[in-house]
Amino acid sequence: MILPRRGRGALLIILFCIQLPALTGQTPAATGAAAIENYRTGRDLEARGQMTDANRYYNEAARLAMDEINRGTANLDTYAALTWTLQRQQKYADVISRGAAGLRLGVDYRIIETMGEAYFYLPNWEESLRYMQRYVNALPQGDRAPVAYFFIGEMYRLQEKYLHADIAYTTALRLDPSPALWWYRLGSVREAAGDHAPAIEAYERALRLNPSYAEAQAGLNRLRD
Repeated sequence: MILPRRGRGALLIILFCIQLPALTGQTPAATGAAAIENYRTGRDLEARGQMTDANRYYNEAARLAMDEINRGTANLDTYAALTWTLQRQQKYADVISRGAAGLRLGVDYRIIETMGEAYFYLPNWEESLRYMQRYVNALPQGDRAPVAYFFIGEMYRLQEKYLHADIAYTTALRLDPSPALWWYRLGSVREAAGDHAPAIEAYERALRLNPSYAEAQAGLNRLRD
């Protein structure tokens, strides 16, 4: 099953804000760090809706990373920056191939989580679940653990395994209760499972975070009618 475009857009989590680094004069030792900084600057610009400028920094991040790979001096930071950048550019197959190359240098859970997201969008849910579970098993309180649990919930929801999805979404929200989308998704699987009172509570939380959330309001109206 292919996730609808609308659902895909809702999953794009916007993070990071960092000052713009210089784009020239990088030494080989600094290239991995410079690629990461360019990526993060791109994310900040994307969050502001400045996609033309964001893509300029994403392209620069990819160029710096590929230069180091081609020189044979790449490290795990290089591959993390490259896979993050390719993910933002929706080049999911490239995320997988470059991520696999990076993991041959050693274990890096930043890359593992990013590959899990890429497999979700391909879509290859079996591999996505395997990578996401590998991440949360190793780093249950990691920076990307809330997102990893959310993706696990998405896979179970789409397979109509509503109890499993409920557990995953609840775990994600325990780690980060701020995304209205996550509360809405929790409400939707609880509603689908017939757990109406907990579903109402989840929809209400979504609406407190985003009072104009039409889908959450519609869910609440269905259950209160």
